[in-house]
Amino acid sequence: MKYNKIFKNRINCESSQQVFCFLIDTLKNTITGWDYFVNWAKVFRNIKDIEIDLNTLNYLIGKDDIEKEFTSLLEKQPSIAHLVPVLIACRDGKFDILTSFNEKAFRYEVFDFRESKSLDISKVVEFAKSAGFLKLLQTKRIKSIVDYIIGVEVGLDSNGRKNRGGKSMEVIVEFFIKELCQRNNLDYIKEATPKKIKEKWGLILQVDKSSRRVDFAVKKNKQIYLIETNFYSGVGSKLKSTAGEYKSMYDFWKKGGHEFIWITDGAGWRRTSRPLQETFEYTDYILNLEMVSKGLLEDIITGPE
Repeated sequence: MKYNKIFKNRINCESSQQVFCFLIDTLKNTITGWDYFVNWAKVFRNIKDIEIDLNTLNYLIGKDDIEKEFTSLLEKQPSIAHLVPVLIACRDGKFDILTSFNEKAFRYEVFDFRESKSLDISKVVEFAKSAGFLKLLQTKRIKSIVDYIIGVEVGLDSNGRKNRGGKSMEVIVEFFIKELCQRNNLDYIKEATPKKIKEKWGLILQVDKSSRRVDFAVKKNKQIYLIETNFYSGVGSKLKSTAGEYKSMYDFWKKGGHEFIWITDGAGWRRTSRPLQETFEYTDYILNLEMVSKGLLEDIITGPE
């Protein structure tokens, strides 16, 4: 990374090597906030559309001949069949179930819940029974199916925590970008695409692939600063490939006349620092959150072109 006096002014570093040491030493172990755990708005949004049908299913709780009662309920209200996958914490609507493998062949049975009108009610009952859900209702292990589904949705939502880590990084970086733009009368675009940049600024951004979307683009006069962000709390091969990818990205953007800034953080880089250092030495700017908070991003963007 090219050395600039801003590093002396902001973080008291007098060489690029000192800047890299500062970057590594000030990596954050976590950026987990309260919104990391459960997206409650999403949970209750998913439940709202099916709440009436869920309450209808409460009728089955404690019934002795539950298969007969479920069959009768499906005959009167076949739309509730689409709830069965949700009841066992699945988003899929079609299942190929392995039913036998001890007859020198693997045998499967297909259960498709995507079209309520064409459903075989007996197969819906079979699926709910075999998956163990009807027994839960019959033995009153569940008191309220709506409350039960809230728990299911919370569990399914936990799968999105990895993505929320990346979103948290974007939220934090956007806070600083928004403030620096307001202070300096600049403009920025989140999730920038060539189309958005053309529509808003009338500038052409050539991309290496049609699906390319940059986390942030900041415009100063006719110069575009393209900013990518990510956070890595753990180690893995992805960090090495990511570092290499951003070297190529830097080459592409520089060739197009744009400035590229990579903002990355996370303790994962401490044990995979070599690839990061290679990219650091190759590109113009790599910052972490500590460096951004100390004003280095603002200095880079608002300094002389």
